[in-house]
Amino acid sequence: MSVSTSSPTPIVDPERWPDVASAPLTSGVRTAVATRIIRRALSRLPLRVCLPDGDSIGLGGPLLNLNAPEAFHARIGRSGLIGFGESYMAGEWDAPDLVGVLNVLAGNVQTLIPPRLQRLRRVWELRRPSAQRNTPEGSRENIHRHYDLSNDLFALFLDDTMSYSSGVFEGFPSAWPQLPAAQHRKIERLLDLAGVGPGTRLLEIGTGWGELALRAAERGALVDSVTLSREQRDLARERIRDAGHDGRVQVRLCDYREVEGTYDAIVSVEMIEAVGAEFWPQFFTTLDDRLEPGGRVALQAITMPHDRMLATRNSYSWIHKYIFPGGMLPSVEAVSRITDSRTAMRLTRDDGFGPHYAETLRLWRERFTSRADEVDALGFDGIFRRMWTFYLAYSEAGFRSGYLDVRQLLLTKDGGRHRTTDKETAHMDTGHTGTGNSGAAHREVRS
Repeated sequence: MSVSTSSPTPIVDPERWPDVASAPLTSGVRTAVATRIIRRALSRLPLRVCLPDGDSIGLGGPLLNLNAPEAFHARIGRSGLIGFGESYMAGEWDAPDLVGVLNVLAGNVQTLIPPRLQRLRRVWELRRPSAQRNTPEGSRENIHRHYDLSNDLFALFLDDTMSYSSGVFEGFPSAWPQLPAAQHRKIERLLDLAGVGPGTRLLEIGTGWGELALRAAERGALVDSVTLSREQRDLARERIRDAGHDGRVQVRLCDYREVEGTYDAIVSVEMIEAVGAEFWPQFFTTLDDRLEPGGRVALQAITMPHDRMLATRNSYSWIHKYIFPGGMLPSVEAVSRITDSRTAMRLTRDDGFGPHYAETLRLWRERFTSRADEVDALGFDGIFRRMWTFYLAYSEAGFRSGYLDVRQLLLTKDGGRHRTTDKETAHMDTGHTGTGNSGAAHREVRS
């Protein structure tokens, strides 16, 4: 007989977490269908799913304690993967090795649902709210909901560089003291790609908490950094002032579409994920307009395979609802096709290092979960902690399984190239279903 090791059911504030407080009212037929599909899928996976009566299903592997099967099935029957995440937040299922469970699910995501049922995806799948469109106004609200939560919250699990993006490690596994060096290694690679040195006029899109701008200033660059997060802007300005670089670095609360002038180089770290597929062409034409001929753009981007990007580009997921409203991960092919068709820039280098992000996320997750009392003291309740833990584990599993990747991309600009019109290329851009890389050079980042 299997033995459950589930955690205590968390206390849910129904005003703060209305969709977590109780399982949705779902038709008996819909719940029954969901139950059948879910049990069949789980029975074929290398998991051990323990039920309250002591029975278990699955082929063996990481343990998933299913504490409230009826509520679990009802939530998934109602809202798919959003319900799956909300069920974890509510404590209806748990796992001693959460990343291990999510890694199995991420690695089998394309086969969990039978093909004939996948064709009905558009019927039951929720659509993104129009309020999450990344218009200038929508982008400010989307960024505010995540990045303005609290600088103190982020400081609890980020290292002293306050870098909220993947580091580049020298070896695995890594320990917490190695994370600052990994973050600096990542930044130096990006600044090298962009050719940043003394006198470089650098535009940074997405300030974060200012570490890249500081490192660029130490190289002698003149940095114009823009962000939509007031919390990040204020702390970045403080850190830059304390380092004595306020004469070289300007941090402004400004949308990328509002930037004027031209620059020798542009750097952006994991900001394109907040642009939205609808606005990718405008993002890249803005980079093109802001970049001097012969200039270089270094982007760090979380990516997904092109076919998965196309399949999910209109989906509304748990991540959109609770973590990154308006977010959308590009594929390398989408970037290459848009820049080829809309700009004078070309993708000339593409380095992938997904396992390094999994390692970064592991360190963040362990740090976050070890500081639960301090998270509580900041006013974030137990449901928030479960939500954030799920988000970090969910992301880590995405990189460990290969479902997600992170890449440093170099775009170079030849001022003589012709930029085609929207009418000429409206049918191109992200709609292609192939998997080629349009001639981009590839070199894996090696530890």
